[in-house]
Amino acid sequence: MAKIGDRVRFLNSVGGGIIKRIEGNIAYVDDDGFETPTLLRECVVVASPQVTEEKVARTQDAIPPVTIDSAARKAESMPQVEETLEGEKLNVVLAYEPAEIKHLNTTTYDVYLVNDSNYYLYFTYLARADEHTGWTTRYAGVVEPNIQVFLEEIQGSDLVNMDRIAVQLIAFKSDRQFRLKSPVAVETALDTTKFFKLHCFHDNVYFDKPVIAVDIVKNDVPQSRMVIDSGRLEEGIKAKKAVDRPQRKPVHKKTSSRTEVIEVDLHINELIDTTAGLTPAEMLNLQVDEFRKVMDANLKNKGQKIVFIHGKGEGVLRQALMKELNHRYKGHQVQDASFREYGFGATQVTI
Repeated sequence: MAKIGDRVRFLNSVGGGIIKRIEGNIAYVDDDGFETPTLLRECVVVASPQVTEEKVARTQDAIPPVTIDSAARKAESMPQVEETLEGEKLNVVLAYEPAEIKHLNTTTYDVYLVNDSNYYLYFTYLARADEHTGWTTRYAGVVEPNIQVFLEEIQGSDLVNMDRIAVQLIAFKSDRQFRLKSPVAVETALDTTKFFKLHCFHDNVYFDKPVIAVDIVKNDVPQSRMVIDSGRLEEGIKAKKAVDRPQRKPVHKKTSSRTEVIEVDLHINELIDTTAGLTPAEMLNLQVDEFRKVMDANLKNKGQKIVFIHGKGEGVLRQALMKELNHRYKGHQVQDASFREYGFGATQVTI
């Protein structure tokens, strides 16, 4: 087990340094004056000098603060970035991944920041409870281009202090000229009740497991999120309890122009309020019925593009849709929807 004073390298990412302090299962690793929080299990010991308590205390007192200058110096020491055309636009996602998705009442959650761009990001991740006016910095550092960085591990008990979250970031490149990006500050409400509901975790293009994902920046545009009124939420919960059978919910889709893409989310929790009492076959029939309803409504709209979001899963729903398109709705153009926008879980139909 790594300890304070050990020189380590990171198991699953580039870099390393000397452990300056340890809090719980998080090691704070110093590399040229820049302190990086890292899971202890992700640290591989390179050298283990004998460290006395006095030396540890002196080292902790001497830890310099993280600054933009030190962040830039760290970026300069990184390997040269292989850039892409799409990477010139910032796409930043905050994600919460459960360690054990089948035990949401007791599991811990890993928090990640995804930087899908050609830029280094100097950023801070903050949180506060609704009843507090001040914010707490939970992570501050730099993430390299096209990298997801681990921020922290949280427990269910930590969520009471995370009713609101915020991310502030500055984008830059260290070794070449670049297009200037405006500083970003996104604050949003975090519905912490979702962390205990299995259907609130979804597949995401950046992760192998279902996560709760919050878009921070999408194609250079900071994302503003709706603040949910707790009173109206409570009314909605009471209304759900009063319903004794599944109720269909309207599908929200774009209708202003035939040239715009219609998006139809076929996840079962988007179509009905509750799946209680329904067999998998009955749920599949509801999803296929919704697919037919949308297709029938647009058969006369030549050139109309429709994206059906079905998720990856085991592929049962996608196979059912392809069967419909090969027999009942032959002659329409079918392709996978944009990977960047929808991941692997969507099919695009052009009438």
